[in-house]
Amino acid sequence: MNELETPEDNDLPERPSKTQIKREMLELLALGKRVVELSADRVKQLPLSEKLEDAVLLAQKTTSREGKRRQIHYVGKLMRDAQAQAIMDQIETWEKGSVADTAYMHTLERDRERLLNDDQALTDWLNKYPDTDVQAFRAMIRAARQEHAKNAALLPGQAPQKKHYRALFQAIKAANAGPDDSNSQ
Repeated sequence: MNELETPEDNDLPERPSKTQIKREMLELLALGKRVVELSADRVKQLPLSEKLEDAVLLAQKTTSREGKRRQIHYVGKLMRDAQAQAIMDQIETWEKGSVADTAYMHTLERDRERLLNDDQALTDWLNKYPDTDVQAFRAMIRAARQEHAKNAALLPGQAPQKKHYRALFQAIKAANAGPDDSNSQ
């Protein structure tokens, strides 16, 4: 240790390396690109400064390739002063929500297919959802089956009818939502 150095000088935190700084800037640029790809409504829900929000909306409107690239880099630069972690968390929440919503819809679709293809499925359904109006539900299934049979006989190029097929899906969705959730739709 040199005479001019004090023990406290060795305890100073090291500055981040150029590589680390560059990596962080590239991560902010990537986050900026993700924000630009969101809808305008979603952008307005993020914790962005007015300047950053305006830059993002301008990048979304820009049509030329080079202009868009420059605007996205500008957004990346403005992201340095933004709440990057909060923005990332919100985007991930939306993405995970989308995955959960898709899985839920697939479950409803499987229930509909079971009800259309198997008479025993109705009995199982009524055991699971005893508040179901049996006559109306049975009529819906019958109409959807008839519609499916008519659609199978269509010539190529003719549009299939899906009114009853969709109505059955909505009835299944309403039953799965429960009595408390049905008012929110």
